[in-house]
Amino acid sequence: MKNEKHYGDRSGWLRASILGANDGILSTASIIIGVAAASTTREPIILAGVASLVAGAFSMTAGEYVSVSSQSDIETGDLNRERKELNETPEAELQEMAEIYENRGLDKELAIQVSKQLTASDALGAHARNELGINEMTQAKPLQAALSSGAAFTFGGLLPVIASLLAPLKWMEYLQYIFALLFLIILGTVAARAGRSNVKKAVIRIALWGTIAMGMTAAIGYLFGVNMA
Repeated sequence: MKNEKHYGDRSGWLRASILGANDGILSTASIIIGVAAASTTREPIILAGVASLVAGAFSMTAGEYVSVSSQSDIETGDLNRERKELNETPEAELQEMAEIYENRGLDKELAIQVSKQLTASDALGAHARNELGINEMTQAKPLQAALSSGAAFTFGGLLPVIASLLAPLKWMEYLQYIFALLFLIILGTVAARAGRSNVKKAVIRIALWGTIAMGMTAAIGYLFGVNMA
């Protein structure tokens, strides 16, 4: 029998990487576009882009680690409480699992039989999966998420910074938008294929919100019209 290949185990690092790269491209390009709209020289534009890249990379890494660590702490607390309940009230926990399987469509006798076998094999693991919704594929991994997010943000943020070094100053805002949109489309395509999801839907979503964000930032730069020469 051929084993089916699933991609749920990629959800943790893939989510963090896509979020990091998307934020790196979008936030850095948006800041560069906003500053370029109010500047007549290249130096402030590059400075703003580099500052955004460095600050954003550290912020994204730290924020992702703290966020996922909080999730991990909650999961650990739930598992500890479940372990205690299994030791103190094993019969009640067995009945609770049997009710879960009954609600999924098994008859009462079979649900109890399945629950007994799973409890005998790995009681905590069975309750973690069925009662708490915690398994190896979805369990929080703070360090993995933080490193994936930080590295992806750095890579994504470098692209608009490089473009700011090469693009003619006169067309900076427009070229930044074009390149950022192209990078976002590539990112959406890669993300969709990595997760085996709809490519067209992912590209439209990321391009639409990217355009809105960059357009609003450019508008603010034009409205303030501050000369940063």
